Amino acid sequence: MSDGQPRFRVALVGCGRISRNHFDAIARIDGLALVSVCDSVASRAEAAGQAHGVPWFTSLEEMLAAVPSDVVVIATPSGLHPQHGMLAARAGRHVITEKPMAITLHAADQLVQACDDAGVRLFVVKQNRLNPPIQLLRRAIDKGRFGRLFMANCTVRWTRPQEYYDQAPWRGTWEFDGGAFMNQASHYVDLVQWLVGPVESVMAKTATLARRIEAEDTGAAILKFRSGALGVLEVTMLTYPKNLEGSITLLGERGTVRIGGTAVNKVEHWEFADYDDDDKLVDVAATNPPTVYGFGHEGYYRNVLAVLRGEAQPDTDGRSGRKSLELILGIYESARTGREVPLPLRSGPA
Repeated sequence: MSDGQPRFRVALVGCGRISRNHFDAIARIDGLALVSVCDSVASRAEAAGQAHGVPWFTSLEEMLAAVPSDVVVIATPSGLHPQHGMLAARAGRHVITEKPMAITLHAADQLVQACDDAGVRLFVVKQNRLNPPIQLLRRAIDKGRFGRLFMANCTVRWTRPQEYYDQAPWRGTWEFDGGAFMNQASHYVDLVQWLVGPVESVMAKTATLARRIEAEDTGAAILKFRSGALGVLEVTMLTYPKNLEGSITLLGERGTVRIGGTAVNKVEHWEFADYDDDDKLVDVAATNPPTVYGFGHEGYYRNVLAVLRGEAQPDTDGRSGRKSLELILGIYESARTGREVPLPLRSGPA
């Protein structure tokens, strides 16, 4: 027990690049305890297990059978998230999956259904929603400070060298990863639809200009929102020589806001027709994260803990996580066909 409240035992599968953010966040939260780790690469699983003093495994099924846990974190390649999440759900564990929750709508729907059938929670990590500047922006929208929104722009100008893709054979593949939109920019696709509202249709172009991968390293999409507002998403992993920006700009009839930095971590412009006390918080909202992942994982886990204790609603559940996946797949369909693609898409087989 912790402060009279239940503790939740957490198992993690996928000890690669993003896992450190999960380990750090879990360690900082009183009501959570890491109990086991798993990775298909034995040396990685062993290193993580020894570093955190917990048993390690190379098989998720074995870990689920051997070590009691309440929650399983899925941090494996994107294409494996549904399969691993369904295994955990059927074993009676709540599921936290990294983005994207799947790379097809059919698989996403199967994962949601499996969690519903098992009576467990499904959380999809969208930690950038919790960045202080983004939270301020969301509040401004909810208060109606913009009036009518006219334009939304999301720009992700990052770099991923060929060595990044060469680190693992699944990276940049259609089966397990997807490209710049599906992987690196998925948080930004999520933000623009979460902040501005449902997307009615999308037109897009993608290209593989410099990296030896199956999927795209660069792309641009034009969004039409149901509200009538327009949006532009610009994404590349080819910025020279390092990450330049991850930004969102909203233009409305009574307000203009740009949040930039390398990962929507800094308010660069904040102007409204009418004053609000939130305006005083702009200068202190900036963060300086060590990586583009930001600091949001801890906040995300705090929400997970509150939900499991029955004290809150989930920040991003499976149905919410599905919306950004649907928009990404719409972008890919438009780029493939050269046509404007209406949303929602029909869910078909993988």
